[in-house]
Parts: sequence; C-alpha cells; structure tokens
Amino acid sequence: MGKRTWIVLALVSLLTLAAMGFATSGNALGPKIEADMTGPVEVPPGDPDGTGEASFTLNQGQGKVCFSIEVENIAPATAAHIHVGPPGVAGPIVVPLTPPTDGSSSGCVTGVDPELIKAIRKDPGNYYCNVHNADYPPGAVRGQLELDNEDD
Repeated sequence: MGKRTWIVLALVSLLTLAAMGFATSGNALGPKIEADMTGPVEVPPGDPDGTGEASFTLNQGQGKVCFSIEVENIAPATAAHIHVGPPGVAGPIVVPLTPPTDGSSSGCVTGVDPELIKAIRKDPGNYYCNVHNADYPPGAVRGQLELDNEDD
C-alpha cells in the first residue's frame, strides 16, 4: 500500500474510535455515575415518601458534569446539587444542578474543576446528590453517588 492509503486508513481508524466514545486528550466521559435517592437518608431526614434517581457523566478534560434527575412524591423542587460527604453526613455543595421543578431536569454544568471531577470518579461514595424544596429546605431526597454497573 502507498503512503496515501496508510494516511486514509489511520484517519478512518481515529474517526471510528472517536465515534465509539474512545476520544483522546481528556475528552473521554468515563463511567456513568448514578444515585438512587430517598427522603429518609437525607440529613436531617427529608420527605418520607420522596424518591428519585440521578445519573451523571463526568468529563474531566472539559470540566463538564452532565446530569439527568427524576423525582417523585415531593413538592416542587427549588434546588439540586452534588455535595461532598459520606453517608449520614451533610456536606458542602460542590456542583449546583438545575432543580427538577416539574419532576425532572437535565443538562450540563461547565467550568467544574477537573480535580473535583477526578476526585468524584475516584471515590463516588464520598459524594451525594440531593434535591431541595420549600417543605424540606435542607433536602427532600438524597442518594450517595455510585458507579452505574448496569449493562445498557
């Protein structure tokens, strides 16, 4: 094969890998992180009937956290966040999220410190997601972050 053929093959290979999600130079999204949220695990306890799910993709290279949140059986949400803190401990906010005012929200937060994203990836259980509302200002539902082990 000629030099031109090798160049074309190399470009096709790189484009194929990028399309499959194996992007280079820090753009890889990494594993999905999730949180199963309930009211009783909030600190102090939140809505006893409240439940929810949150999923996250973390892009360290771009300083971006993308999320999807769904909640049920709570009054309209007024805020949502990722906090640092182990189970049973209320900790400070590290990533503000769009609250699921009508039961769901999604989007991406940019400008997140890449070192924070690295720390969340390394130890997701030391972080939690919670959703606040007027009835439960400290938090209506909460769930510790964990790696999503489901096969999609």
